[in-house]
Amino acid sequence: MEQKVEKIVSWLQEQVKEANVEGLVVGVSGGIDSAVVANLIKRAFPDNSLGVIMPCKSQSDDQVHAKNVVEACDLPVMTVDLTETHNVMFQTIKQQLNDAGSFKEEQEKLADANLRARLRMSTLYTIATNHKYLVVGTDNAAEWYTGYFTKFGDGGVDLVPISNLTKGEVREMAKYLGVPNEVIHKQPSAGLWEGQTDENEMGTSYDMIDRHLKGEEIPEEDRKIIEAMHKRSAHKRQMPPAPPK
Repeated sequence: MEQKVEKIVSWLQEQVKEANVEGLVVGVSGGIDSAVVANLIKRAFPDNSLGVIMPCKSQSDDQVHAKNVVEACDLPVMTVDLTETHNVMFQTIKQQLNDAGSFKEEQEKLADANLRARLRMSTLYTIATNHKYLVVGTDNAAEWYTGYFTKFGDGGVDLVPISNLTKGEVREMAKYLGVPNEVIHKQPSAGLWEGQTDENEMGTSYDMIDRHLKGEEIPEEDRKIIEAMHKRSAHKRQMPPAPPK
């Protein structure tokens, strides 16, 4: 594990040097993935790394866990509350759609959640530009393969240092790095609404996705769900298509 961590840390340092910038920033959600990345960027740039906590109608536990994460690894942190910004923007758009008679109520929950992720992305890039930093993503291999991230939201980043690690490997790395236990053992959630969990939303478990990625046999029903998500989300892992010349 020490070698894995050092390899990623060295890679992060190389990326910053190649980009001719000065450091790294990550959004800290209170979840295990961002906790691991927070530790990695602190190791890579002890004096030029930053965590940003961005509550937006968030669960109170998430903010507590996020603060515990940055305190445990001594990462400088700032908090930008996006709740009011989100409310103003979403309600303005919703009103315009209603006035045009084109508002789709069945799409409201997803549009609301995706806007939050994209506001966080915009916030991180604004802060990154100020500091001359790169924005570091927190998607693991399971999320990357299934497309379980918001396009141009949490998927809108400069670097993805843990996208080759399964959820299980992220958990092992978290233990090695000294991430607080309550973060390591909490139910994975994007914190989009009360009671929301990743696995309930996906219809399968991270364990099943990890096993599938490692080439192990899993139940056919789970395999179909995972492959359907992978196919449906292919556009998220590619540059926007252009017509042939």
